[in-house]
Amino acid sequence: MKKLIVALALSIPALGFAQARVDTIEVYSSAMNKTLKAAVTTPSTYQSNEKSYPVIYLLHGGSGSFSDWHQKVTEPGLVNRMAEEQDLIIVTPGVGPSCYYYDSPKMDSVRYETYLIQELIPFVDENYRTLNQRESRAITGLSMGGHGAIWLSARHPELFVAAGSMSGVMNIDTRMWKVPEEFGTLRSTQQKAMLGEDLNYDGPEFNSYTAVGYVGKMKENGLHLILDCGVDDFLIATNRQMHQLLLENGTPHEYIERPGAHTWPYWTEALPVHLLFFDKYLKRQ
Repeated sequence: MKKLIVALALSIPALGFAQARVDTIEVYSSAMNKTLKAAVTTPSTYQSNEKSYPVIYLLHGGSGSFSDWHQKVTEPGLVNRMAEEQDLIIVTPGVGPSCYYYDSPKMDSVRYETYLIQELIPFVDENYRTLNQRESRAITGLSMGGHGAIWLSARHPELFVAAGSMSGVMNIDTRMWKVPEEFGTLRSTQQKAMLGEDLNYDGPEFNSYTAVGYVGKMKENGLHLILDCGVDDFLIATNRQMHQLLLENGTPHEYIERPGAHTWPYWTEALPVHLLFFDKYLKRQ
């Protein structure tokens, strides 16, 4: 099946700054035999010159959509503003619910690591003027997307210079989550269906499907890392655990705790901080 690219502006109010362009693209995944959507935001300068741009991959949460970062933020047009101010391309992929950006060893329909790494990123590089190099690519996300950003970057350091997590699931062990018992049981059951029953959730030898299991790789890879989480977030314990493990093995990283919970107002405030952090490391040529 042919891969498609469709220019389609998402519903965004009129903005007071130069207009970034938002394309909705449809990318066929041969790994999963299905088509998935993503939004690609280019700054207004993209239309008026021939230069190439750095790229940020911005991931959504557990039951989210590729359009969440455009439609659910509490500052309308935030992604557009960030693309303009930072003069870069921002890609917001869409993936399946509660997939954690894994390739499941149990389900052929859950191969989102392959999709992101081998299908979507090459598609974007082929169809947009990107700086197709590690030094000009970063990744971040919220909640499940924070897990995806940290986990994928640790496994594929050749593709990313920096990575971040906002309220991320730094450990998939639901015993650490401050959630109702039925919610934790549901997520644990979903994990076992995707990953199998025999998972070690305890350190120091965590299973290979959880972000905290890659702290050794993070030090070795030398990625620039930023993690933040609200003090009232149900995932705060997993973020503190990740922070402590990185401190213990001497991995440089920026760690932020501030007032807030697992909400869009929190993530709306977090995104500009992450992009300013990335700007220190992204090469623009």
